[in-house]
Amino acid sequence: MAAGEPWTIKRILDWTSGYLERKGDEHPRLSAEWLLANVTGLSRVELYVNFDEPLEASELAAMHAAIERRAAGEPLQYVTGEMPFRHIVLKCEEGVLIPRPETEVLVDAALEGVDAALARRGGKAGERDVPSDAVSERGAGSADAGEKGTDQEASGEGEGPDAPGPVRVLEVGTGTGCIALSIASERPGTRVTATDLSPRAIELATRNREALGLGDAVDIVECDLASGVAPELMGSFSVLVSNPPYIPTAVLQSEVPAEVRDHEPGLALDGGADGLDVFRRLLELAPRTLAPGGMLAVELFEESLSEAAELTRAQGGWALVEVREDLTHRPRVLVAVREG
Repeated sequence: MAAGEPWTIKRILDWTSGYLERKGDEHPRLSAEWLLANVTGLSRVELYVNFDEPLEASELAAMHAAIERRAAGEPLQYVTGEMPFRHIVLKCEEGVLIPRPETEVLVDAALEGVDAALARRGGKAGERDVPSDAVSERGAGSADAGEKGTDQEASGEGEGPDAPGPVRVLEVGTGTGCIALSIASERPGTRVTATDLSPRAIELATRNREALGLGDAVDIVECDLASGVAPELMGSFSVLVSNPPYIPTAVLQSEVPAEVRDHEPGLALDGGADGLDVFRRLLELAPRTLAPGGMLAVELFEESLSEAAELTRAQGGWALVEVREDLTHRPRVLVAVREG
């Protein structure tokens, strides 16, 4: 960026948009706005009512560094360090999957499961949230030798959907915590247990939880699937929700943009040959996890959903199995409801 006339907000936005467009950014103006809002602390609306304000030297230096990172292909959310998702804002960092807008449909489905459990009880979130003893579980047999269990609330074995206590949700593969934290914030009184195999994801999700003040509503456990979840809780969950790695390996290698493939963790992307490696394990886990009438909600690759639905129906024990579309009307989420 050349010296000369002052670098006002308008000038830096215009220059950045053009520069990023030449570097192949699909949404250069939006990227410019996000970067500058992050550097200045202004909202995107405030940028436009302060067009003539010059940037301070420190802001200009920070903006230059951010522009170069974005121009090199680093995801915008990693550059700014945050991502808005539904009604919350999450910290984002390299090594942890970036939340996608289509995952909001998965959250909608999970909230339906919470509401259905509440309807069966004839109550509202929080009305039956009685205290109970905390249980810490290490989860012997996990695939992660270094897994750690956080304190998890337990209120007795064999809780059904109509039992006293909070409606419980289990999320497998929490990443930033976007799903678990959205559910907890939008349905106060719901108790969410969120797991992940990645220590980096666990650490980031924990920081997001604390920043949102949801420490009493969300337990975060480092483990493989649900191996670190307190045994007393198995069979008590009204919802099992997951956005697992689901991109078929060949698609990941040949069709996924380099920005995603080169920066986001393969552990959270690669779903195996047909994209259903982890889904099959979740399907096996679901009957042991869900209470009667409980819901399984899983985000999957659009071309894998028909097979996933067939596998679910073939398993038996499901009163409902359906596929739902995302915001772009593509098949995205499998929803299944247990009998009973």
